Amino acid sequence: MEFKDYYEILGVKPDASEAEIKSAYRKLARQYHPDKNKEPGAEERFKAINEANEALRDPEKRRTYDQLRAGGYRGGEQFRPPPGWGQGGGFDFGGAGDSDFSDFFESLFGRAGGGPRGQPRPRRGRDVQAQVQIDLQTAFDGGRTRLALQDGSGSERVLEVKIPAGILPGQVIRLSGQGQPGAAGGPNGDLMLEVTIRDDPRFRLEGRNVVHVLPLAPWEAALGATVPVPTLAGAVDLRIPAGSQSGRKLRLKGRGLPGNPAGDQLVELSIRAPAIESDAQREAYEALSKQFEGYDPRA
Repeated sequence: MEFKDYYEILGVKPDASEAEIKSAYRKLARQYHPDKNKEPGAEERFKAINEANEALRDPEKRRTYDQLRAGGYRGGEQFRPPPGWGQGGGFDFGGAGDSDFSDFFESLFGRAGGGPRGQPRPRRGRDVQAQVQIDLQTAFDGGRTRLALQDGSGSERVLEVKIPAGILPGQVIRLSGQGQPGAAGGPNGDLMLEVTIRDDPRFRLEGRNVVHVLPLAPWEAALGATVPVPTLAGAVDLRIPAGSQSGRKLRLKGRGLPGNPAGDQLVELSIRAPAIESDAQREAYEALSKQFEGYDPRA
């Protein structure tokens, strides 16, 4: 079997402290986690990192491994146990069985990775998936929201979730350690929250762009005007070009959801004719009709 240099795998020196080993493991585990890294070989590297951490994080296992490594073995070399190991020397050559760890590891620490007595190997808990619903303003500003979750026993727990500004529907927020509990002292899984955004009466979301339908009086569209328009960052004054028609879209650059680049706000014009409420208003419409005699909006 092949000798594993666990210090080399974690990128630390043989005299590294427990804190240095822990820090190196966390950094590499995040980098090569199969959920994030889809490159060829990443999953095997992730397993090797876990194995190295399992061997070095426990002082007793580390002493056993260091005694063997002191014999001059190096990573990748063929390994044969020296005389005496296996008869009280801390090794167990009883067969590896089915495991996530290598034959080398299990020959040192037993099938379950818990030592010759076969204590269960720590296992990471499963990730849990859920949804968190936010309003559009929170998606724009960022902030915090509370989420109530029930576990399998019916108990409820309330989590405070940090929402990054500019998050989009369907994106996932990972809460480390908030998933299923680990086994035999292993770490908890993570909670994976898929973001949904409530409908907003003022805006429609299109990617990072937001669309606002702006009602206009006929004379504002015909003559041009400057009117206030709501945005997610507060109202702004918008100049309406003379001769505008319903359906025309004006763009407010960078007024959509934050990002790189930020989205825009599209202002869709909608001309609304006022209802007649007096004889004078009826006469005004009749006069307007005479002024535009021959105009056919359907032509």
